[in-house]
Amino acid sequence: MKVITRKITLQSNNDSPQQFATREWLVTNGLGGYASGTIAGVVTRRYHGLLISGLPSPIGRQLMFSHLSERVRLADRTLAKLSDEQPQTHDSYHDGIQYLSEFRLDMGLPVWRYTIDGTIIEKCIMMPHHHNTVIIMYRLLEGKPVRLKLMPSIHNRSHDAPVNTPLPGTFRLSEINSRYELSVSPDLPTLRMLVNGSNQAFTVLRQTIPEIMYPIEEYRGYEQVGTMWSPGYFRVDLSTSQSVSLVASTEPWDDITALQIDESLDIEHERRKRQLSIARSSVRTGIAGELALAADQFLIKPVGRTEDAARIRAEGHDICTVIAGYHWFTDWGRDTMISLEGLTLTTGRYADAANILRLFAHYIWDGLLPNLFPEGGKKGLYHTADATLWFFHAIDRYVEITHDLSMLNDLLPHLVKIAEHHLRGTHFGIGVDPQDQLLRQGKEGFQLTWMDAKVDDWVVTPRRGKAVEINALWYNALCLLAEWVRQIQGSTHAEPWETQAKRTRASFNSRFWSSRNGYLFDVVDGEEGDDLACRPNQLFAMSLKYPVLDQEYWKAVLQTVQQRLLTPIGLRSLSAEHPHYHEKYYGDIYARDASYHQGTVWAWLIGPFIDAWLKVYPDDLAGARQFLSGFEDHLNQACIGSISEIFDAESPFIPRGCVAQAWSVAEVLRTWEKTEPSDQNNPVSK
Repeated sequence: MKVITRKITLQSNNDSPQQFATREWLVTNGLGGYASGTIAGVVTRRYHGLLISGLPSPIGRQLMFSHLSERVRLADRTLAKLSDEQPQTHDSYHDGIQYLSEFRLDMGLPVWRYTIDGTIIEKCIMMPHHHNTVIIMYRLLEGKPVRLKLMPSIHNRSHDAPVNTPLPGTFRLSEINSRYELSVSPDLPTLRMLVNGSNQAFTVLRQTIPEIMYPIEEYRGYEQVGTMWSPGYFRVDLSTSQSVSLVASTEPWDDITALQIDESLDIEHERRKRQLSIARSSVRTGIAGELALAADQFLIKPVGRTEDAARIRAEGHDICTVIAGYHWFTDWGRDTMISLEGLTLTTGRYADAANILRLFAHYIWDGLLPNLFPEGGKKGLYHTADATLWFFHAIDRYVEITHDLSMLNDLLPHLVKIAEHHLRGTHFGIGVDPQDQLLRQGKEGFQLTWMDAKVDDWVVTPRRGKAVEINALWYNALCLLAEWVRQIQGSTHAEPWETQAKRTRASFNSRFWSSRNGYLFDVVDGEEGDDLACRPNQLFAMSLKYPVLDQEYWKAVLQTVQQRLLTPIGLRSLSAEHPHYHEKYYGDIYARDASYHQGTVWAWLIGPFIDAWLKVYPDDLAGARQFLSGFEDHLNQACIGSISEIFDAESPFIPRGCVAQAWSVAEVLRTWEKTEPSDQNNPVSK
């Protein structure tokens, strides 16, 4: 299989050095751990580091290895910096790129090429799958042998902790047979390091590196000055005949040495090729192939919940979940169910899809799926009205594509209980109104829909009442449940659910359609009455498998959304005519959350828009594909090769929020495949 490559050539580019400090890379390990930074080699946010380990609760994800200073001594003893020793100011951006001639992703892994007076060096960073280990590899492609000086800078803190978090104490450095350990206390993980290469040695030079600037933290309204610590530096010779690898890990030494370090890159490339080989044929190459590789980053084993993992494995299954976004999200129920088709079914990872569904079925509580699992926590938080309803959608997509009826048989009792809980009412005010059979939700102080911004006690978009997408999802769930009950238990058992669905549909079309405005209310029976804010939520009334909206209204709704909300990289969360509309997602946490769902563009919403478009124009695959064209350029922005969470509401649509978001990647990948010409499309995808 051909290697998928995305290449950025720098020396011929007129961009300023600062722009390469805004473009980021990401490598993950399938445990929630990751390595991430900027092309320029400077740290700009609290989450940047070369090893963030995914560790069992209560630790969670821990920053262990913050930065690496890289210097090269050429054969004529000339010194050159590949990255600065102390990345303290904006001026140091230049040190990270003055010799950088190319940056690329090979099969999704970052590769830097440095050209120094005819000497060409390549560096690659990778993490072995399911290991809290990072390997930084150097190859000399052209020129005489050189000497590398590699100075690691470290911290030992939660990846979420502010950058001004004090160093945890006095680091103890120990060495046995050129293997080095850095430890602070028995309560914190130990960092283990070694260098593979010729003539390697380590020089102890303990030093604290103060006042390191983190400009993105400053822009986001957080502490922006931090401290790192270095134990000293490695020196090692690099020649065309022997590569060099720096390994850093929180794994035991036996696990580290078993990795076959010299072959680890080839092993990881082969793993990624195998993942592509099982994907649908239309997503194995090109942009779709890149997105399939990006999708792999979000599928993880949740190492923190060891008891749940043991129980599920005892049942004969494995445990798998979805990280909602990097760098700061954990696994969220809503995001997981929306992302499941794009991340697992489009990519042929059916076993992962099944394991995700079984895992979340295990977490059902009084008819609700968890909204999220906090960092380092074992128990989920359940304040969501829609994650449970998206569960029905995800199961439908899985069963339709895999024909795994045993899964449906296993889950059906859970689904019936979920519906029964919703009919009689459950937590957070979630329940069916017996007057009109619509699903209402809302509790003071809680944000229960996907528009869930909250700062302290301020719920920015509470949407308490009967929200349009909640009722679209409820109707879809009722229809799916009736279909499945009829299939497994017979028509008599299905009739009550069919009757409930009919009542819901009649009330929905009576209550939500605004003939005066030509689109749907966002909320009816809200705290301030019916809300006519023009939002993308109304799309779900027609985009789901069982549309609750009468077909005569589809074109009007689609036209309204296209005219007022559509952008080249997703949909605005609120139309510009609304008094609460914000053009930019910018500033401190209060300013950002005030705009989070008040105009800010969300990439994932392009998925339901294309679904709705093809409901109205079923033969217009080419037209639907055009709505994805803006994402091609975006793959060279923010996190290279991935798709951001959100964007400003107006041109130039600056990427914001998480630099790599699961449902953004999933929905673009899913609809990219869906809009392939029919002769190239896998028939099971429809």
